[in-house]
Parts: sequence; structure tokens; C-alpha cells
Amino acid sequence: MKTIGLLFVMIFSLGCFNLNAQINLKSKVKDQTNDRANNKVDEGIDKGLDAVENGVKSLFKKKKANPQGQTEAPAAQGDSNSQKPQADQTVQEEKPSLVSYSKFDFIPGEKIIFYDDFNSTKVGDFPPNWNSNATGEVVTTNLFPGNWFKIMGEGSVALEEGIKLPDNYTIEFDAIASPKEEGNTAHEFGFYLYSAKNPKDLGEGGAVPGEKGGIKMTFGYHSTFSAYDESGYTIDGSKADAVMQQGKKYHLSFWVQKTRLRFYLDQVKVFDLPKVFKTGFQANMMRFEIWESTIPMVTNFRIAAGLPDTRNKLLVEGKLVTYGIYFDVNKDVVKPESYATLKDIAAILNEVPDVKVKIFGHTDSDGDDAKNMDLSKRRAASVKAELVKTFGVKATQLETDGLGETKPVAPNDTPVNKALNRRVEFIKL
Repeated sequence: MKTIGLLFVMIFSLGCFNLNAQINLKSKVKDQTNDRANNKVDEGIDKGLDAVENGVKSLFKKKKANPQGQTEAPAAQGDSNSQKPQADQTVQEEKPSLVSYSKFDFIPGEKIIFYDDFNSTKVGDFPPNWNSNATGEVVTTNLFPGNWFKIMGEGSVALEEGIKLPDNYTIEFDAIASPKEEGNTAHEFGFYLYSAKNPKDLGEGGAVPGEKGGIKMTFGYHSTFSAYDESGYTIDGSKADAVMQQGKKYHLSFWVQKTRLRFYLDQVKVFDLPKVFKTGFQANMMRFEIWESTIPMVTNFRIAAGLPDTRNKLLVEGKLVTYGIYFDVNKDVVKPESYATLKDIAAILNEVPDVKVKIFGHTDSDGDDAKNMDLSKRRAASVKAELVKTFGVKATQLETDGLGETKPVAPNDTPVNKALNRRVEFIKL
């Protein structure tokens, strides 16, 4: 009987011990859970405070006011060729979106006849395709990629041999207009198109260059034009609000169709002159005119001839090759100035929704083969994405691929030929 009682006491004690153990275990789990939760919250708060603190520090690091009250961007790291920009070249523009160019109707010519991005010229040298009675050199900056032709002094800069331009052509280039001295608001440079008797004579005609007429334009703190023919000046005008701010990059586009000239500053059409040239006028010379007050820089200078026949190429011939879709070097983001070209293509695809096309990206041979292949595929995919997102083309109409540098249409030996190889093709399926 005592044995049974002792056994009962032992079982009861064991049960109480187990119950207490469970209670203590649950309590410990709860306490540890709360502790861990609190630690996580504390850790999150610490991270948040660190982020705020770092953000404030970086704000003061990145936004260092210069004497003119402009915002100075941080210098690029690891670029031994970069030069510290002048005070007037420190403003980094906000990158415009594709849709911000919705009123931009400029479409570049179909055939590239001249191109120079100055990448084949050594930094510090004068580019070989150009001539000048002033001076200049190729430079790099820590704000904008690529090589830039920096024009200095006072005088003219033009293509070495001049160029015979057809009835229909386009001219494009990127430019930065900066005053030589801080505080000088009257910064400007000239760009002339005219018919020269001797293209090698950079000063031919003085104030009115050429024998058969032309047009003089200036850009900077305002935009102006003065046209003339054999009889003298015929028409002029200005736009006070078409301004190139100091140190910012702009894309300048000129579209000539026989007697008509349209000029665009970024996405804005500044001038549209339907009868600015006489019938039969043919320009054979273009030149930059600079004065001591301004130091312009230019790059991606492109001349293209003809008007693209998008509909016939795509629907009838089944192959459209376009040079009007732009990307930065080694980037796959479609640049805003591609808007009009994409809109033109999208209009056809939306009008004929049963048509399916394959988009191919192509590159030149600079750089690594595998990276070029990957880049071309990503660029084709970006073009599709913009056609679908921005222009409403059905995704089922579009396929994409990239061929890198494997299908050149010209030898990769000159800037012009490399530009011909950097293209986007639409193949009808």
C-alpha cells in the first residue's frame, strides 16, 4: 500500500514538474520572441536613422554651391581622362523622358553621309576631319560621356573638305554652350549653312558667306537666324526663350527639305521656315562661328540624307533599317529624341495589327564580342518595350533578338561606317 502511495506521489510530482517545465518553456519562448522582435524593430530604426543621417551628409556633399549659386555634381570616379569642368559646366540636366518629346516630329535622314563622335581622336588633339582658323581640342568631361570637340578662340570651324548636300537632309549634334568668363550671360555661337565658292576658305564672304546664299544661326542666350541670297539679306528672326543654359547639354536638330528649314532645340521646334532657301539652292558648306566670349563643345555630329519611306520599307519590302533610334554608349535605354521615329513605326503597326515583326539590334565592333551581343539584345527588347508602353503596339506583334557585331553593313574602320553598323532593324515575319 505504501508502495502504491509512493508511486502515486512520484507520478503527481513528475506531472507537476512537466507542467511547470511547459509553462516555463512557453514563457521563455514568448520572452525570446519579444526580445527578437524588439531587436528587429531597434535594428530597423537604427538603419532608418543611419539612412537619414547618410542622406543628409550626401546632400551636403553633392550639392555644393558654386559662386553663381549653381549646383555642383560629384566628380566621376576612376576616369583618368576626365577633366574638371569649368564653373559654368557644372549643371547636370535632368534626364528627359521619352514622352516629354511627344511633340517632337523630327525624323533623321535615311542614309548617313557623315558622322563624327570624336572617339577616334586622341584627347588633346584637333580632330582630323575638321579645319579651323581658331583652335580646339578633343576633351572629356566628368558630367557627360564620350569625347567632345571643344572649340576655343575666335574664328571658324568647318569640315575639312566641305560637303555637297542633297535637297533633303538632316543635321544633328549635341552641344554645350558656356561663356569663357563666369557671369557673362551673352554666351552664343554661330552655325552657318551656305553655298561657298571655295569650301576651304573658312572666312569666305565675311558677314554674308557664300555666293548663292545661305543662313546664319546663333545659339546660346537666345536663338536667331538671318537668311540671304545674291541680293542680300532676305529674312531674319529670333526667339528669346529658346535658350541654351550654361553647362547643360542640348541636342540640336536641323531638317532641310528643299526650300524649307526646321530647327529644334531638344524637343522644341524653334524655327519652321518654309521658303528660307531659293528653289535649286544647294549648300556645300557648314561652319561653326565662335567669338571670344564663348567656348562651345560639340559631339555626335551627324549628317543624313533622304527621307525614310517607313511604310514601304516595312510593309512592302519587309525590312526597315532605321538610324533614328538612339542610345547612349554601352546603354540600352532608348533616348527621348527617338520619339518621332518610334511614333512613325508604331502608327503603321497599329494600323495593320495583323503584321508581326522581329526587332534586331546591331552594334559596331568596338568592345567585347559577347558584351556587344548582349547589348544588342537588350536594346531590341527596350525598343519593343517602348513601342508597347508608350505607343500602344500589341506585344504579340513584336519579337526581339540581337546580332551584336556579327552582321555589319560596312567595315568598322571609320566613324561613318561604325555609325552605319549601329542600327535597329525591323523584319516582317
